Amino acid sequence: MPASLASAPVALTIAGSDCSAGAGLQADLKTFSAHGVYGLTAVTCIVAEVPGKVTRIQPVELDNLEDQLRLLLHAFPVAAIKTGMLYSREVIELVARTLTALKKRPKLVVDPVMVATSGDSLLRDDAVSAYQKLLFPIADLITPNLDEAAVLLGKKLTRIEHLRAAADVLRSRYGCAVLLKGGHLKGREAVDVLRDVHGLTEYRAPFIPGVNTHGTGCTLSAAITAGLAAGHSLHDAVTAGKCYVSRAIAESFRWGAGKRRIDALNHFRHEIS
Repeated sequence: MPASLASAPVALTIAGSDCSAGAGLQADLKTFSAHGVYGLTAVTCIVAEVPGKVTRIQPVELDNLEDQLRLLLHAFPVAAIKTGMLYSREVIELVARTLTALKKRPKLVVDPVMVATSGDSLLRDDAVSAYQKLLFPIADLITPNLDEAAVLLGKKLTRIEHLRAAADVLRSRYGCAVLLKGGHLKGREAVDVLRDVHGLTEYRAPFIPGVNTHGTGCTLSAAITAGLAAGHSLHDAVTAGKCYVSRAIAESFRWGAGKRRIDALNHFRHEIS
């Protein structure tokens, strides 16, 4: 190989396209690049949205998605995969079937995207059970937020104690590590809880008021996936991912003012760890 050529860890995101580029596969790609990881995309849906508003979701044909996955997984040395917006039971079944058939499955991070920050539903009702039965059991990590955990558990989580107990339940139920994101809890800190084979670990960062966040969940799960693709341990990948998303929020971009204000995470990063 010529001395000028180099390789990089490869990560794949299976997710929806967010035309505002703050969430979805666009956020994933920017996050992968910021971590020195080469990103691939398998597109599940095309979403017309801006922060705070979703107007249309158009699913990609299943045959198209299947071809994307087949081609990418055959051509590239994919070290880690994350799933984002899968939208339907049929898509979850296809993804689970494809990954289960691999002789050597890459690390898998499942972000069970169900509801947008705006409150718009991003998942069909019959898809939740498919996540639970097919995808969670083959995942290395799932990253539900408070709303998603409430759907999975059938009850709301309102205190940090609830997060700890819920992470234990989800870990026991699905057999994979769980990062329960508590960023929507009221308080001075944004607290996430990791439950893995080593027990419970809490990650805390100052809550940054006044920023209308969009894509934080996608960004965090993508950062963790990038860390796993680079060969880091789960704990180290989560620690670095938490720092990355906190910085992306603190250094957010802003356009306009008043009711027309738009905020967007700053995915740029100058140092590669």
